[in-house]
Amino acid sequence: MTMLSTPPLALADLRVEPGLPTVVSPRAGADASLDDATPLLQQIAEERLERTGGLLFTGFRIQSIDAFQSFAASFGHPLIGYEFASTPRSQVHGAVYTSTEYPPHRSIPLHNEQSYTREWPLRIWFHCALAARSGGATPIADSRAIYRAFDPALVERFASRELLYVRNFGQGLDLPWEQAFGSDDPAVVERICRARGIQCEWRDSEDGELLLRTRERCQAVARHPRTGENVWFNQAHLFHLSSLDEDMQQALIDSVGPENVPRNVYYGCGAPLEADALAQIRGVLDEQRIAFPWQTGDVLMLDNMLTAHARDPFEGPRKVVVAMAQTYRTGDVGDGGTGEPAWC
Repeated sequence: MTMLSTPPLALADLRVEPGLPTVVSPRAGADASLDDATPLLQQIAEERLERTGGLLFTGFRIQSIDAFQSFAASFGHPLIGYEFASTPRSQVHGAVYTSTEYPPHRSIPLHNEQSYTREWPLRIWFHCALAARSGGATPIADSRAIYRAFDPALVERFASRELLYVRNFGQGLDLPWEQAFGSDDPAVVERICRARGIQCEWRDSEDGELLLRTRERCQAVARHPRTGENVWFNQAHLFHLSSLDEDMQQALIDSVGPENVPRNVYYGCGAPLEADALAQIRGVLDEQRIAFPWQTGDVLMLDNMLTAHARDPFEGPRKVVVAMAQTYRTGDVGDGGTGEPAWC
């Protein structure tokens, strides 16, 4: 008896819905695993990702976190670890991590991954292994549209002055430096900082804990290395002390003093950011949000410079994991993506 083989998938078996995200799914009657569809999805990503900024692969069978990792790795670049962390994450499998481990009742504003530093992934994938019972979306936004939506004077000011991110690790208030740098050896931390152009300073706490403060001057806007488009690319609105409610701000200042709060951000020369500028930034980001509901099994692929992402509050269990690839490093500090000198 001759067994009939299943014909390979063709582009005609897939539905592609333009937009951000561009939604790719099997047509009715086409039963496809993510593995079966990978060559076609690679082709679609090659043609569309740097135009649209993001692709949502939905309706494909996916068996495991390992299958997700294999899919992300199939695009031709080694997956990278989560270094110089800003938020708590756990390694799930290989180069796959949990999304930010943040209380489920809190939202995470729009941001581009690791835009608080001068080295970041160009590609990021999210896999919804389990959709929340309620909420838990991963809103996204076009970083080019965000850039264009700002007052040009604000963009020019931020691009020219750049940003200075100041972090105080540990103190029981933020990530320990050992977790952020993946080492408990201060010499290793200092080597990492030198290689990345980060200033670091050690001090002892009253109870003998070795504390670390870092300062890193970074871009506020950037130019995509392949499309040449300008994007808003920073985390000023997340790092600034005003991202916390007023009671929390005051509690931190009373506890450790203004210079020792876990994180804050200034213009590149150390001057404070204006409250009205931060309000404009947060307002534009809120206006640019694009939200869609997760379905268990979905995979979202983003160009990390062209598209920002966020997280909505949720109820019930939720599992979204992340993989990243294609490390990119900016040029000299002072460029700001515009070729103009920094000033204050």
